[in-house]
Amino acid sequence: MIVETEHGRFDLIKNYRDAFDVASFNARYVDTAFKQYDYIVGDVSSGVLRLKGFRDNEKGKTSYNLIPDYLNDSCNYNVAYFILKRIKEDVKDGRKSKRTT
Repeated sequence: MIVETEHGRFDLIKNYRDAFDVASFNARYVDTAFKQYDYIVGDVSSGVLRLKGFRDNEKGKTSYNLIPDYLNDSCNYNVAYFILKRIKEDVKDGRKSKRTT
């Protein structure tokens, strides 16, 4: 499902226990901290949204392959969470073409 936010368009890959709320996401998201990431994981514990960014590469501490480890190791058991994948728009010949990273 594609979601429109104040910070761009994202593909909502997973929305476990209906964790995603666009207003809460817009309030917590900071461009300077998260614009560099291809995936954003949000978890809601005790009513507080926490965001973590991951990159679309196979290696490194922020690899998207580590999202399950992050959810198991850094989040409460059975916590509500969501995974967003950034949709990047390329501008070619004056037209926008959409692509996911």
